[in-house]
Amino acid sequence: MRTDPTDNGGLFLGRRPGTAPTKYRALPERGTLARQRIDRALAHLLLTAEIVITLLFWGPIPAGALWIAGRVQYWTGNVGFAILVAFAVMIAVLLGGLMLLKRVDRAWILVRRAAGIDQRSGVMGRVFAITAIVCASIFLFWFLIINGPGSSSFSGQGG
Repeated sequence: MRTDPTDNGGLFLGRRPGTAPTKYRALPERGTLARQRIDRALAHLLLTAEIVITLLFWGPIPAGALWIAGRVQYWTGNVGFAILVAFAVMIAVLLGGLMLLKRVDRAWILVRRAAGIDQRSGVMGRVFAITAIVCASIFLFWFLIINGPGSSSFSGQGG
């Protein structure tokens, strides 16, 4: 009887078929030096794609949803409907982005293993956390120093 929460999905419940954790049998085999270089370059490219997709979550996606809401409000004259459309668009695009990000992260793991690196977990959580910290810092700098209550000489709030 399997009762370890990491084996069965948590809370001692049965796991759905096909959702078991990935178990790697052995260390990956190393290919030729040229193949390892190609795989490492591809891994860097996939990591860059993960970073770009994650950065989209902190500005362009919400701004795009607000732009669409502005267009809907202009066409219909109904602010409530525009807010509903903005929320639905943003949730749909964010969830689609997370699905894409998860697939890119799994491909990154496979490419790193093909390069001969014993990679067993993805980097999506770390990339998401780092981009959140960087974007929050940039926003705080903009809000407090450039445009917010901390600046009276640049934002037009002073006398």
